[in-house]
Amino acid sequence: MDSFVKSAKLRLVLFVVLLTTTIAFQPEEKSTVQWQTFESAIAKNEGKIKKKVFIDVYTDWCGWCKKMDATTFSEKAVASYMNEHFYCGKLNAERCDSIRYNGKIYVNTCPSSKKSAHQLAIALLQGRMYYPSYVILDENNQKLTSFEGYLKPEEMMPILVYFAENHYLKMSWENFKKEYDDHKK
Repeated sequence: MDSFVKSAKLRLVLFVVLLTTTIAFQPEEKSTVQWQTFESAIAKNEGKIKKKVFIDVYTDWCGWCKKMDATTFSEKAVASYMNEHFYCGKLNAERCDSIRYNGKIYVNTCPSSKKSAHQLAIALLQGRMYYPSYVILDENNQKLTSFEGYLKPEEMMPILVYFAENHYLKMSWENFKKEYDDHKK
């Protein structure tokens, strides 16, 4: 009987050690932005619930675009915040079909040419064709801003908060960023 109790206690201790080790070494929790097409994200604002629109302008060959998807856009806090506060759309900057946006039709003028940019991507990015790039639209699908480059979650979050929570209407980016950083300390 003594050996049975000792064996049971040993199994229990091993189980607890294994369980805590497993929990301690879990990878950082990942989440997913609820991406949709550019057109779908824009169309959502025709419904009852109005939100800002976040557009990820990418290309199929862009390594940094893929890294953004695998890291920043998969980080739980970023994905959760984006899903709650934005309609999130992806726009392939080299797509070949036409797109209607704000009453105008945009096309890719050289769809058979390699790395030919679509007119809509050119218009939204004001000709600054860097990938990845991002565009934030207001609830009426009017452009508020665009910015580019690979951003870590801690770099992306203040930008998202600045626009989603309408801080851009009350203060400059510089003042907001200072307050945001001070609050995070």
